[in-house]
Amino acid sequence: MIKVALFGQKTSTSLTDIIPPFINYLVQNEIAFCVEQNFLQILKETTDFDTDNVETYTSHDDLDKSVKFLFSFGGDGTILSATTIVRDSNIPIIGVNTGRLGFLATINKSVLLEQMDSFFNDDYNIIPRTLLTVKRSDGVEIENNFAINEVTVVRRETTSMITVDAYLNNEFLNSFWSDGLIISTPTGSTGYSLSCGGPIVHPSNQNFVITPVAPHNLNVRPLIVSENEKIDLKIRSRANEYFLSLDSRNFPLTTDVELTIQKADFKILIVEAIDATYFTTLREKMLWGSDKRN
Repeated sequence: MIKVALFGQKTSTSLTDIIPPFINYLVQNEIAFCVEQNFLQILKETTDFDTDNVETYTSHDDLDKSVKFLFSFGGDGTILSATTIVRDSNIPIIGVNTGRLGFLATINKSVLLEQMDSFFNDDYNIIPRTLLTVKRSDGVEIENNFAINEVTVVRRETTSMITVDAYLNNEFLNSFWSDGLIISTPTGSTGYSLSCGGPIVHPSNQNFVITPVAPHNLNVRPLIVSENEKIDLKIRSRANEYFLSLDSRNFPLTTDVELTIQKADFKILIVEAIDATYFTTLREKMLWGSDKRN
């Protein structure tokens, strides 16, 4: 029997009109499902879906790895959290957008039911997304050590700039005087990096983008490098501390902890509808190239 997993967060909104018919579709088509435990509690409070005797899971460890898809209900932030559930299991994520932008969550809830037959008839596109991973010089392991968008170092507890000494395959690259530095995947190139002046990079490209955050130099620009490069960072700060961020997960560190950033050894699989291409999403959701003359 086909089985799927459901995931969402408290930030998920407007579930009352989509969850009952979605569950009804699964039941009518004899598709088994399991629900993340915290999300099940949200559904109890926000929908009239009968949550009794529903199979649950709490983390990557007890998620049934045989599920065909993980349906993520929310926005792009919810998908970032869903990646910590899926990890290296190769379970494709279907992002159902119940929020605003939804650049990764490309399936709007208003058309979800229309797309369901296509998903279960294998009529869709799989877009593999490259991840970043971080190694600390002090040997401390980082929980959920991967990022689908970006790895960022930023100043902490100070209004002064920090200095980030960056090395590429052990060769000195530059000292960035700035509020921080972003190492972005192609997926993350339309996120924080873009807001700091970085370029848009198609997900099929095998590159990372190094983007300074508010640099104090007019001649410092974002740099595109191969995803096979090893990036080492040494941070200097008057406060002797800084923040390391993997997507939305933050870790306070002292400046004696250096970082090595590389490509992770697995990818996250994102499902796209056949007609929802990357460039369509760029134009429609980010208004890329928008011009009244068009």
